[in-house]
Amino acid sequence: MKVLIVDDEEMIRNVLREYIEFEGNEAFEAEDGIQAVKMCKENDYDIILMDVMMPALDGFSAVKEIHKYKDIPVIMLSARGEEYDKLFGFEVGADDYVTKPFSPKEVMARIAAVTKRHKAGAAAGREVLKFEGLEIDMKGRNVYVDGKKLDLTPKEYELLFYLVKNNGIALSREKLLSDVWGFDFYGDDRTVDTHVKMLRSSLGEYRKFIVTLRGLGYKFEA
Repeated sequence: MKVLIVDDEEMIRNVLREYIEFEGNEAFEAEDGIQAVKMCKENDYDIILMDVMMPALDGFSAVKEIHKYKDIPVIMLSARGEEYDKLFGFEVGADDYVTKPFSPKEVMARIAAVTKRHKAGAAAGREVLKFEGLEIDMKGRNVYVDGKKLDLTPKEYELLFYLVKNNGIALSREKLLSDVWGFDFYGDDRTVDTHVKMLRSSLGEYRKFIVTLRGLGYKFEA
């Protein structure tokens, strides 16, 4: 597995590299967002560990730029643990968010979890589902509303995919956090509500398929 470590602190890069290589993986380094974008244009990586606060180009902006042309899973690394920062990270396409100081062993566990989900999605057979004017290409990761392709974030797509896969099943916010985000969420459940709100906005009239279950969560019903 090829892991790109993006952080302006050499000590953090060295620690992560040591753990990544110890487990038999390849580690590559970038000192800032600009260098990371350039490296991703020229090479393929299985996952990116992206620091948020960096000179020249911050991690959030780098992730948005990289996802314009490559679908690479990303784990954000940041000394800032405020909910707003985490939500913004998910909105720009991050798959996970780790607050500094962190345990390298925890980071490795999160790398394993994120890459496993990503590979499982890529390996799934091609399946196109249609619900009136809403069309969902599972493998191609494309969603169309009345023939128009939507520009969804990776996390919005994963949330929609999960809801559709469980069509007609009531899903609590806790269940969605556990299965879509893939880690224990320490805080309130507004993360799910925020992403559902963004997803509904994108779906237009077909937002009707995502039903709110008062006091519980949501379900896709079509």
